[in-house]
Amino acid sequence: MTRVFPLSANGAAGDVMHLCVDHNGTDIQDLTAVARFGLKGPRATEWFEARGIDLPPVNRQIHLADMTVLRLGKQDIMLLADPLAPEPMSKVAESWRKNPTGYSSWREEAWAWLRVTGPTAGATLSQITTFDFRESAFDINAIAQTRVAHQDMVLCRTETGFDLLFDIAATAQVVRDLDAARKLEDRH
Repeated sequence: MTRVFPLSANGAAGDVMHLCVDHNGTDIQDLTAVARFGLKGPRATEWFEARGIDLPPVNRQIHLADMTVLRLGKQDIMLLADPLAPEPMSKVAESWRKNPTGYSSWREEAWAWLRVTGPTAGATLSQITTFDFRESAFDINAIAQTRVAHQDMVLCRTETGFDLLFDIAATAQVVRDLDAARKLEDRH
């Protein structure tokens, strides 16, 4: 069975898929189909550490060779697979299923994942939130849990832009808001 994601041609947000293209310096890429895995609750950090997975401080991320590790809370960790090599992260998730500790956070099914990149990405996002995207306030590898486009969202600053993780049901609205923000940014 093939899974259909919101921005897929037959997905619930497929009608806004055409908006996810480079537009005057801000590109929106849909990574919702890329594997991710999260654990939270008692002993979640110990479970990852026992498998040799380095953990960053809370509200930081680290990039390993084949995945990104997000620390959303003391016992709340999420892994994002490398879009080109999801197998190592998938093996970690499978290992947990065989010997579970803590609780799955179901983020691979409940959250959309958009990547916003380009020279005007921060300015574009600033149009739809009060969050400060300047690198002096929100540096590379930082994580913020805030509201963007009227949605609770996890923001991750990367070398090339921002990863946005949020409720999958809001995908079409967030893409429309990002597109409108790009057009506002064009006027400046």
